[in-house]
Amino acid sequence: MTEQQVPEWADPDVPEEALDPQGVSRRGLIRGAGLLGAGFAAAGISGVAGAGEAAASTSSGDPELVYLVGDHHVHTRYSHDAKYDFTQHAQRGAQFGLDWMAFTEHSNFGHADKGAAAENVEVLKARAENPRMLIFQGLEWYIPAAEHGTVLVAPGPNNVALLQQFEREYDGKLTGRSADTPENEAHALKALQWLAAQKQSGFVDDVLVLANHPLRLGIDSPHELRAWRDSGVMIGMEGAPGSQGDADPAWVAFRGTTNSQRGEYVNNPGNGSFPGYPNDAYRTYGGFDWATATVGGLWDALLAEGKLFSITSNSDNHRTIWDTWTDGVFPPGQNFDSLGWKPSPTDAGTPQAGSDFWPGQFSRTHVGVTKYGYLDVMAGLRAGRVWVDHGQLVDGIDVRVAPAGSSHRGVTLGGRLKVRRSERLELRVTVTTATRPNFHGLVPQLAHLDVIRGVVTGTAPDKDNWRAPDTRVVEQIDVHRKTGTYTLRIPLGRAERSHYIRLRGSDGRRNGPGYLGRKIDPAGPIQHPNGDGDPWLDTWLYTNPVFVDVSH
Repeated sequence: MTEQQVPEWADPDVPEEALDPQGVSRRGLIRGAGLLGAGFAAAGISGVAGAGEAAASTSSGDPELVYLVGDHHVHTRYSHDAKYDFTQHAQRGAQFGLDWMAFTEHSNFGHADKGAAAENVEVLKARAENPRMLIFQGLEWYIPAAEHGTVLVAPGPNNVALLQQFEREYDGKLTGRSADTPENEAHALKALQWLAAQKQSGFVDDVLVLANHPLRLGIDSPHELRAWRDSGVMIGMEGAPGSQGDADPAWVAFRGTTNSQRGEYVNNPGNGSFPGYPNDAYRTYGGFDWATATVGGLWDALLAEGKLFSITSNSDNHRTIWDTWTDGVFPPGQNFDSLGWKPSPTDAGTPQAGSDFWPGQFSRTHVGVTKYGYLDVMAGLRAGRVWVDHGQLVDGIDVRVAPAGSSHRGVTLGGRLKVRRSERLELRVTVTTATRPNFHGLVPQLAHLDVIRGVVTGTAPDKDNWRAPDTRVVEQIDVHRKTGTYTLRIPLGRAERSHYIRLRGSDGRRNGPGYLGRKIDPAGPIQHPNGDGDPWLDTWLYTNPVFVDVSH
């Protein structure tokens, strides 16, 4: 069993002068929370007793949290279209400040038959070589009748067996269930129910699913997303896809391409696409999926039912831009399906094709926990204690909703605050601005924070509705002159109806009226022209919602 160590920034035995600027900043964020060292460490690879439960709210509010930086969507040479070794990713992840990452190889016959088991040996080796990082072995599932999804499984003696059986019986590609039919949609739900049963039986300690790049092809319909969410196993979706380097102007010029978009969102409606989506839904906005970036759009329509559905951001790394490594060469007579993997890459000395950043280099998912362990990360994801950013836009953000003027610590991301009707509320936001250049050499500056409020209207009568007309930006706060750590106390008025609050912010370089109009979103993310989407000059952060349940 691997002896799990906390990250260097959380280990008081590591002197501060040995930390990089990112580590110094992160240690400063949690020093007052009593979550350094032994108090933060979970014992063993599966955590401690009770570690899988998110720290519960109390009558005085939610606990202090440590936000772990991670990436749940990374590919290696065990995917047919990727090329890197596990060691390369682990080293890069450590370089770019990741605390956890998940290897999610594509479903494939070669992977199911041979690759998954061989991959596990590589994962165990990577864990031993990187004891300060949590490394998951998961899967990128071809959802029947739909897009892809991350299947994230807690480490344990049965995680490989679960992935192999799931891949063979429930993968849309391997079972020939890719077509958009009611039978195949039902098979996707059966797959999620099967995963839930594996956890309930104790075969694995935990398993959860996230929808990947949901609007890239427009084939994840609103009714499918609602059904997956209601299964209790799929907890959210990628708010921003990977492949964020695809439209970097310098890279575009080097490749000589003409239609590049961040996230590789270059498609149009096709077979199986949901006809209710506009053509604009197939592009990203500030690097984020249209479903997330549109205030009053699909994500808000899901939240307006009063049910949590989280967002994430990740690299989806297959091939990094400007990287010089090239695919390994198969031995004579062998291929991916016969081996279950590709040979290790070699350095060609010149830039190779790619559209991605390294894990943690640009996209980050921050998960709030009180202990450091695999089950704790999964519990934090399930509880919705999540915020995401691009380009290391801020060092930290803490969001709480509380009764106005009270000593209540407040309810944080993913949580629910129960209040009486007409009770006054306030939003408390503590921001720690960027203290160092990001991995592009720029010191990011948060220009504004947007407070977005949506009314909870209950279960949608139309399962394919993607509009939330009662959701809008209610306040935009100019913070471009603020530095260091500061706290905003924003009055929310009297609570008359159940609702939710979420936050969004950006560097302010590329804004315009939101997709549903200026009255709903006066300065939101916008599309970029083909080939002109420098990701480092258009960075955003999004938080999960806090729900307010109003009793009458």
